[in-house]
Amino acid sequence: MEFRLVDRLPTVGEFVAVTSGVGWADAYDRAAIPASLAASLHGVVAVEGDRVIGLGRLVGDGAIYYYLQDLAVLPERQRRGVGAAILGRLEEWIAARASSRTFVGLFAAGESVSLYRRFGYAVHDDLTGMFRVGPR
Repeated sequence: MEFRLVDRLPTVGEFVAVTSGVGWADAYDRAAIPASLAASLHGVVAVEGDRVIGLGRLVGDGAIYYYLQDLAVLPERQRRGVGAAILGRLEEWIAARASSRTFVGLFAAGESVSLYRRFGYAVHDDLTGMFRVGPR
């Protein structure tokens, strides 16, 4: 079955279904998901029939800093171009708004590194990505 891309954020239910499907069920405080989605700059969902099979969103300040967040495709639909299509659509959205020195960041999980490299993302030896989970 063919999928189509829709420029919108996922619903909370769609977000939970897809992120749980890729093993991220415990990665989020479910009570915070509605506010997190609402604060996004833009979202794209991949829909097959009436089911969301993949999603991605952008967070950031909308001027200089953009972060690709939660790019996920259900395991049974991976390796079929869905993730690349979502990423391409998010990239188009950024390109229409970006300054010449826009920073686009992300964290790549496992096998997704090769996808991001195809879109020009790279590990930079002089920069170290850092994060923590929860308040200090």
